[in-house]
Amino acid sequence: MKFHFEFDIKKLNPSIQLQHKLMLIGSCFTENIGDKLSKHKFTVLENPHGILFNPVSVSEALSDYISNKVYTESDLFYINESWHSWKHHSRFSGLTKAESLHKINTAIATAHNYLKQADHLVITLGSAWLYTLTEKAANSIPYAVAANNHKAPSDWFQKKLMNPSEAIYLLNELIKSLQVFNPKLTIIFTVSPVRHLREGLVENNRSKSVLIQAVHQLVDTYNHLYYFPAYELVIDDLRDYRFYAEDLVHPNYQATQYVWEKLVDACMDEETKSLMKEIAEINLAYQHKPFNPSSEKHKQFLNSYLEKTKRLSDKFSYLDLAAEINYFKTATKD
Repeated sequence: MKFHFEFDIKKLNPSIQLQHKLMLIGSCFTENIGDKLSKHKFTVLENPHGILFNPVSVSEALSDYISNKVYTESDLFYINESWHSWKHHSRFSGLTKAESLHKINTAIATAHNYLKQADHLVITLGSAWLYTLTEKAANSIPYAVAANNHKAPSDWFQKKLMNPSEAIYLLNELIKSLQVFNPKLTIIFTVSPVRHLREGLVENNRSKSVLIQAVHQLVDTYNHLYYFPAYELVIDDLRDYRFYAEDLVHPNYQATQYVWEKLVDACMDEETKSLMKEIAEINLAYQHKPFNPSSEKHKQFLNSYLEKTKRLSDKFSYLDLAAEINYFKTATKD
């Protein structure tokens, strides 16, 4: 008896390999997957503007990286005892203008250099609802889209739903710019399975439909674009509230793990999967908390993983296993 609907997922070609550089940008679901990639020793740069939800903010952020934009004091505004940028998540806010600008411009410079060399760009879109600034907003630019509300008054914003043609045009222009900037880049689109219920259930579904329509039309147009069905895996495959957190909005650990396993199966080759299993085993040993750390049995355990980690590091020089090697080496001497 089947209790959920499984479906085939198209394989990514070329596949993601451990020596590749990946940039991830978009919603909070991006960071869940980015964390799992980092734990498996992939080279990852995620959300250099912070968490972003809508196609406009994602496109503007990537355009900043391409042009290596430098933000100035005129790009900031003051509210709630901090300085903020309408284009950035609040993690880039600061108590002073200098603090905020340093975080913003350092991140953009890093992203500019990284994106130029990246092999894969993962774009996760969360919502097609836009919040544009009204004339009441601090440092207001007419019709500018806010990436984050920074807990500003509601009358500083006007809500608008993108239509598919707007999203297609915007993302198509972005793709052409990315092709020129980094011709080898493979772009992976996903739509976040996180439901934006603060907009309303019907409104959330309208928003997701805009994103899905836009992304699929673009994927059908370009050979170097790929769609990974994270949204469908949670909404249609798992399709059960037991796979959501208590807020009934965010997928829980089991759901995220399921999507991760499907991503690995669809986007990694067999050699990479095998290497990831070895790294996962080393991670477990690295995190192991022994009952008796000074026992000979535990020291033997550490020595065996020290040798295993050294061999892996020597064989695959692009893997950063320095912390694990140092831990196993130091712990055996205690």
